[in-house]
Amino acid sequence: MSRRSDRGAVTVLAVAILGFLILLAAAFAVAEAMVGAHRRAQAAADLAALAGATAAQQARDPCASASQVAVANGAVLTACTVQVREVTVTARVPGPRWLGAHADFAAKARAGPASGTAPR
Repeated sequence: MSRRSDRGAVTVLAVAILGFLILLAAAFAVAEAMVGAHRRAQAAADLAALAGATAAQQARDPCASASQVAVANGAVLTACTVQVREVTVTARVPGPRWLGAHADFAAKARAGPASGTAPR
């Protein structure tokens, strides 16, 4: 066997490793985008619930206030329930779109007086 037949073997190996690393980086990027979308959904739900609870204490429409805050944070309010001064909301944000796959992320939050607090 001559040395001439081994020429380029390292190049093929290097290209294969580079391709694998690019695929791995893309997978990590999609995972990071999914985590980021979930965090945006949770932040939007938390802020919307707080806005709704504040509106309920001020005798305003809690769900309208919650919806405005959710939209301002890049989310859509998909559910809003009010029980006295306690507001529970669900917010949804679009997730990453990659290779035809997509998923929206939803988060739920509750805001209102602490359960042991007497109403004023």
